[in-house]
Amino acid sequence: MTTVLDRPSSPGGAPEEAPGALVAAGRRTRTRRRRAVLTALAVLLLAVVVVTLCVGERTYSPLVVLRVLLGEQVPGASFTIGTLRTPRMLTGLLVGIGFGMGGVVFQTMLRNPLASPDIIGISAGSSAAAVVAITTFGLSGAALSGVAVVAGVAVAGAIYALSWRRGVQGARLILVGIAVGAMLDSVISYAMTRAGVYDANEALRWLTGSLNSAFWPVVGPLALATAVLVPALLVLSRHLAALQLGDDTAAALGVRPDRARLSLLLVAVALVAVATAAAGPIAFVAFLSGPIAHRLIRGTGSLLVPAALVGALLVLVGDFAGQHLLGSRFPVGVVTGVLGAPYLLWLLARTNRSGGSL
Repeated sequence: MTTVLDRPSSPGGAPEEAPGALVAAGRRTRTRRRRAVLTALAVLLLAVVVVTLCVGERTYSPLVVLRVLLGEQVPGASFTIGTLRTPRMLTGLLVGIGFGMGGVVFQTMLRNPLASPDIIGISAGSSAAAVVAITTFGLSGAALSGVAVVAGVAVAGAIYALSWRRGVQGARLILVGIAVGAMLDSVISYAMTRAGVYDANEALRWLTGSLNSAFWPVVGPLALATAVLVPALLVLSRHLAALQLGDDTAAALGVRPDRARLSLLLVAVALVAVATAAAGPIAFVAFLSGPIAHRLIRGTGSLLVPAALVGALLVLVGDFAGQHLLGSRFPVGVVTGVLGAPYLLWLLARTNRSGGSL
């Protein structure tokens, strides 16, 4: 006799697993994969940090690096590691985190991998203001960074306002951002044609994206801004999953879509603007970090931390390759640009065929 406790059997006679058990098993598998990927990325990032501090025109052992970091005075090494390599490494690390997290917020919230700050004009806002500040007013240092941050936030606000039409849709914001970015690129070109040779060289170095000016005075403000903005973004990220489902569903879940979207955009823009002010608009780091993290994780859950780790790896590995592996010294923005341009072409083709998403 069959009872309600009997389970259906597979053709081989073994009982089939209940749907709930299958769902739980899948969730456990995704969780294990996520933990493994995060651990691997963190270990790889630590290894890259060690190599960055140890290897250069002169190579030091990890023990010497540790002694310098602990404050011991080691002839030669204290200057090379403590004054040159450590602030450069920390700047690259923090800039990569900022670009990675800021970029993935845009891509996730707007449900489009093209919605990256360096594609939709936000980085162009910081760049245009910085170039004008360098070539017209001769600004540098903290003043230049402040102008770049304020301009990035202001341009993002203008793009958001121009995209508003009873709400903000991803496709409209992307198109408006691309148009604004094109106008700002023309401002950059005009300012460069009117600049003197020295100012033009300085502006071009900044536009390329480089860590060559990464010294301790840059690290302090960058670290402080990152320490404030990253936790704020992690707190606000709980709204991302709801916003991905659409405004109506998000509202039904108790989220105010417009307020949540504006808060996320504001913090993400500030993070990207701060990173741009510190090292220039390093090409494609914000654009690449989210998709790479998504393909490594292969599951649900927030991409903020994986994208931050990937962004830091892209910047540090790109800078190391540009300085030591290519036969000549290249800014990190050149290396990441070479990596990002083919991916952008592939993504445009894929999106055109299937409406691809992150």
